[in-house]
Amino acid sequence: MNIAIVGIGLIGGSIGIRLKETNFCEQVIGVEKNESNQKKALQMGLVDEILSLDEALSSCKIIVLTIPVDAILTLLPSLLDKVTDHVIIDMGSTKTNILNLIADHPNRGRYVAAHPMAGTEYSGPEAAIPNLFKDKVMVYVEAFKTDEDAFELADALTDQLEMKTSFMNADEHDMHTAYVSHISHLTSFALALTVLEKEKSQGRIFELAGSGFQSTVRLAKSSPEMWTPIFKQNRSNVLEVLEEHIKQLQNLYNKIDQEDYEGLHKLIKRSNKIKRIIK
Repeated sequence: MNIAIVGIGLIGGSIGIRLKETNFCEQVIGVEKNESNQKKALQMGLVDEILSLDEALSSCKIIVLTIPVDAILTLLPSLLDKVTDHVIIDMGSTKTNILNLIADHPNRGRYVAAHPMAGTEYSGPEAAIPNLFKDKVMVYVEAFKTDEDAFELADALTDQLEMKTSFMNADEHDMHTAYVSHISHLTSFALALTVLEKEKSQGRIFELAGSGFQSTVRLAKSSPEMWTPIFKQNRSNVLEVLEEHIKQLQNLYNKIDQEDYEGLHKLIKRSNKIKRIIK
């Protein structure tokens, strides 16, 4: 059995590394438009061969989509038109629009909506790393609409990545990812823009940047090509969480502005309850 990975960046490349380590399949085929990324993926051993998508379809049982969500929306319907007994696994970070688009497709059962809750702030083939997925969560979305044999193959791949699993519907998934993933990136982008703006007049500001700043702002190095489509596709949930986030920032601002340090202490203490979730 051969597996094709469409889009050989952080996620696709890291999947390739792991599958080649475990000998889960005979060959890992890369499908990648960017010629520079093609060369890097081959040089780094992330894939065994680069083929076109049509060539990959003719030689691979499983097709894994690790491209931006806008690109998945464009590609998936025509890809499903061509499948027979293939398994198409979408690893995108949003699901509602994608699932609505192909809900009535006659080959819907060959499609698995999956989202690995793993990543770093880096992108491209050079960002791929071993064990990226180990002990992380793979979310399956509307898995009950997938053919049993297709799901079993997808789940076997997840086992190779040494991941835990979770099951959600599309609306639930997109709402939860907005709160635990998408807002983290937006906050980091905003902090980076804030400090970069100040740097124009205070050029030495980064001399004081310690580990706290670095850990908070690191996500601002994430790819705009990846994250702009995510915010676009999950717009309503992102706006909801941003509204709440802005309200909390305003609360903090008001306490400091009004010199209400007892109230500020209470807000910070309340925020410490996050320890129940993050150890």
